[in-house]
Amino acid sequence: MDKLKIRGGHRLQGALDVSGAKNAALPELCAALLSAEPVTLANVPRLQDVSTMLKLIRNMGVTAEHHEDGHVTLDAGALNNPEAPYELVKTMRASVLALGPLLARFGHAKVSLPGGCAIGSRPVDQHIKGLQAMGAVITVDHGYMVASLPAGRTRLKGAHITTDMVTVTGTENFMMAAALAEGETVLENAAQEPEIPDLAEMLIQMGAKIEGHGTRRIRIQGVDRLHGCQHQVVADRIEAGTFLCAVAAAGGDVVLRHGRADHLEVVIEKLREAGATIEAGVDFIRIKSEGRLKAQSFRTTEYPGFPTDMQAQFMALNCIAQGASKVTETIFENRFMHVNELVRLGAHIQIDGKVSVIEGVEKLSGATVMATDLRASASLVIAGLVAEGETIVDRIYHLDRGYDRMELKLRGLGADIERVK
Repeated sequence: MDKLKIRGGHRLQGALDVSGAKNAALPELCAALLSAEPVTLANVPRLQDVSTMLKLIRNMGVTAEHHEDGHVTLDAGALNNPEAPYELVKTMRASVLALGPLLARFGHAKVSLPGGCAIGSRPVDQHIKGLQAMGAVITVDHGYMVASLPAGRTRLKGAHITTDMVTVTGTENFMMAAALAEGETVLENAAQEPEIPDLAEMLIQMGAKIEGHGTRRIRIQGVDRLHGCQHQVVADRIEAGTFLCAVAAAGGDVVLRHGRADHLEVVIEKLREAGATIEAGVDFIRIKSEGRLKAQSFRTTEYPGFPTDMQAQFMALNCIAQGASKVTETIFENRFMHVNELVRLGAHIQIDGKVSVIEGVEKLSGATVMATDLRASASLVIAGLVAEGETIVDRIYHLDRGYDRMELKLRGLGADIERVK
């Protein structure tokens, strides 16, 4: 099992390219299932979750190739097995995104209940209720969601769907299913994350009729068929935010090429309040950081609030910042698992339910730590970059699920980091 060995204390200097967003690429790979014509996606990151999704859709009969330049070419014209088996999806939450497209195009699907990070409950009941409102018959049997259309129907029907909570994958699933449904679908309480309008723009290129994407209310007018398209995956705002926190903690001057500051406004505001200097253009973000920054309290909420996917990384920065801070996690009930590992490195953190109180220290000391989930992995890497001595981050298969060769990008900025077996 691979590990990362980090020797802390090095400033970060230079430039890097922000990869395509995992949370946009995965639904867009599923969107290709909606058409019998070829689809090309550009800027697809090389991640474990992407590899898993490609295996999954190949198993359905789709031709899919991930090229060295980041392009993925897909052809679902010969898709003949609308099933997502457990052995292929047990490590990946996003497998549920196959349900809507398969049901919409073929009228039936069998998708395993998904796996993924152990950061808390992420129920699929909202997906099931929404697709049932569109006329689907869905049962959960032996760990699988088995979906079909009622006798006599050949298409899903438009519906007015209001979810009990804001759900990103739910919004994506409904939007893809509604693109081929009969009549109009209105999504209330829709997620607004940047990956949602990126998926909508891809669907529109395929011939879908969608309005309001990026707002709380999305309207989709179903069409009879969708055609192929070429689409570029939006830059990964969480990867960009992770590197911003790394530079803020370790110090330095770094340009993030293709970074989208408009997708990270709350995180950038907090970093500026902490004392970092940040400038941004249409296709870049530059951060400069000197000395210890000031600790910042924050509360995670749905977009456009502070993202839960940036909580662990910013907490690592707070651990070595001046002063005390309070971090409140409102999205997932089990997303403080990185705290015990940060404490092993010398951090001073107390947990009280959904709140962590951090007392900044002047320095951390290297130790062996264990990654517990994707973003926790990134927080431990950031802590290792500033800790005295050597830090070993174990179980980095979590990191590989969501970061495209992070250690190579950090080494290019001057970090002393290597992957070891």
